[in-house]
Amino acid sequence: MDDQINLCHHKLENQLQHLNALTQLLDAELACLASKKGNGLKDIAREKLTLLNNIQKLDKELSGFNQDIFKTEQIKPLTESVNSLLLKCKKQNEVNAQAAHQAQLAVKELKNILIGAPTSVTYGQDGGVISENSELVKNLKA
Repeated sequence: MDDQINLCHHKLENQLQHLNALTQLLDAELACLASKKGNGLKDIAREKLTLLNNIQKLDKELSGFNQDIFKTEQIKPLTESVNSLLLKCKKQNEVNAQAAHQAQLAVKELKNILIGAPTSVTYGQDGGVISENSELVKNLKA
């Protein structure tokens, strides 16, 4: 049983390393989103995918252990740390997704301004569409 505990302990430590790396990567991702530097996002996405695959692989390996091993005094603190860090990563990923969505909306709005899309659309008495055209982009040359 000691060999199983040692092996499980080792795998949980690896999982913690991967999750710590993911936490740092998620922080870097948020910084890229905030600074609107899209070129770094592709590299981060590749690294993130690799880390997530490694985490998933370790999860599968850990699921093969007898569940009683996770209740032992050597393993329980590591399991709690892994679960806590995983929750932190999930929350940070949700924050990053919201930041990415907001950045996308801002880019879309800017694009609409530059191409002269109507800024507001209403309906007239006859039921027809009335759009308010902005004079902001008239005679704009790139």
